Amino acid sequence: MFAVSCLLDFKKFPYQPAGECLGYQEKVQVLGSLSTTLCCRNVLNVLTKTLASHVATTKSDYVFIPQDQWMNCNGAFHKQDSVSPHSCRFDSLYSGKSKCSNFSLSSIKEDFHYQNALATCSDFNSSFDDVCSNCTAAILAATDSLTEKLEAEERATCAIATVIYIAAAKIDDPSFVDNFYRCLPALDAFDVGYDKIKHSTVKAVIAIFMAVVALMLVLLLTLYVTKSRSKSKCRKPNAEMKAWSGLYRFSKAEIENAINYGNEKKSLGRGSAGQVYKGVLPSGQVVAIKHIHQSSTTDSFQREVEGLSRVRHPNLVCLFGCCIEGGDRYLVYEYCSAGNLARHLLRKDAVLTWETRVKILRDCALGLRYLHHYIDGCIVHRDIKLTNILLTETLEPKLSDFGLAKMLGMEESKVFTDVRGTIGYMDPEYMSNAKLTCASDIYSFGIVILQLLSGQKVIELDLDARDQLTRKAKDVCLGKRPVKDFEDPRLGGKLNRADFEAILQIAVLCVAKSSKGRPTVDVVFEEIDKAWKNTVIDMKARQDTSTSETPMSRSLEVIPV
Repeated sequence: MFAVSCLLDFKKFPYQPAGECLGYQEKVQVLGSLSTTLCCRNVLNVLTKTLASHVATTKSDYVFIPQDQWMNCNGAFHKQDSVSPHSCRFDSLYSGKSKCSNFSLSSIKEDFHYQNALATCSDFNSSFDDVCSNCTAAILAATDSLTEKLEAEERATCAIATVIYIAAAKIDDPSFVDNFYRCLPALDAFDVGYDKIKHSTVKAVIAIFMAVVALMLVLLLTLYVTKSRSKSKCRKPNAEMKAWSGLYRFSKAEIENAINYGNEKKSLGRGSAGQVYKGVLPSGQVVAIKHIHQSSTTDSFQREVEGLSRVRHPNLVCLFGCCIEGGDRYLVYEYCSAGNLARHLLRKDAVLTWETRVKILRDCALGLRYLHHYIDGCIVHRDIKLTNILLTETLEPKLSDFGLAKMLGMEESKVFTDVRGTIGYMDPEYMSNAKLTCASDIYSFGIVILQLLSGQKVIELDLDARDQLTRKAKDVCLGKRPVKDFEDPRLGGKLNRADFEAILQIAVLCVAKSSKGRPTVDVVFEEIDKAWKNTVIDMKARQDTSTSETPMSRSLEVIPV
């Protein structure tokens, strides 16, 4: 029996002994921030359920109990002698130990991120996968918000407090409790650096084998470099290009003839590493030709060729071929006749309709999802912005300019690299610590979403303009400003306000300062796709009401002002 002075009632959620607590203890980061073991994760589940029940029953404003009473709650785990909050090092989870442990429910219940997590995690009646994915993203965002608000260093305690607050709302619903706690392990991260090999002999054999392989690789690399240096410079481009299958190798004469077709040389703009021209091939096909500056490193050129030669998607600009000759480098792309998205969003003579904006966002998210789920690993674009989203004649969007793209391998969740991109769209976390993740693209895409909703500029190299835009969006989501304050006034109110608010909320999550608080590209796509499906229904309903009205295809255009 546990001590009388323990305020918690463990009868409702008693601890059940688990085989995971015997023998080998696998390490895990619970809730993405608390380093412990699988055995202790079960202990923590019992503690958070019981604390949530205590909050709900006593109507307590504080989630944790005083230290003297907390220390007397070890007895509830007597069924398994080796297990207790003390043995799992949960002694510090008492009121007053840290900023998060002394936080009150009344001070955060109006917080947007907390409210969003509460609403998102409250109903598991629909698809468990979808709800769980959205719920875990919302929990991370709420934890980040709580940690940031308190300027707390103990993020693990903030995460536990967030889970308890959410669980307390429906702790008397067994179905909810069961589903909610089945979902929480999605936040866990197993310690991939933990060596499960127990036999020292096997370890030694593997170490020797790896040393031999490394030595062989060094010898082979030395031999390769020696041979490469003996070859003439003119043969290097051909050797590189053999690896780029599926691309046509243009000669410099073909490139110059295409650019100067009809004695006209037309510039389409400037990319991250060179000037882009309009070209016409002998077949009559119009193309875009990028001339890579000689001052640029070959890194950008090779990255773009290697990346785009392998990826093919309707919402990514297609690379037809390349040319390396006489010190000049060219890339030949499909031509997008409508130019870039910035030109259309900010033009004064016409306005993009609401339907067109939703379709563009949906298709861009589809292309980004393809990149982030590429078969060999996540391809991070690194420079998503309005000017890098090109539009076809029918306003179909295509992500372009892969000169900064970086692939993360299957086993990599992040990589430290040089900070490259466009200030104003760049992930603040990536700018500060050079840690590149898939979430860096999510931040940039969030800025693009906010621009399409508001019609406002984010001047490149201007952090103030970006921060003003994100701050205004967060104020609207928190109810500090009316939604109308964020609408592009040129739309004249011709939009679906429920879908507008839903897209705005997902955009605000995308531009969270911490990458852990941002949704995945799957969640972003699903939310925008819902809005697009609603938009299609609205357009069809308007079309059916009168045959004399504008056909549906016409609504996906720009309206003259």
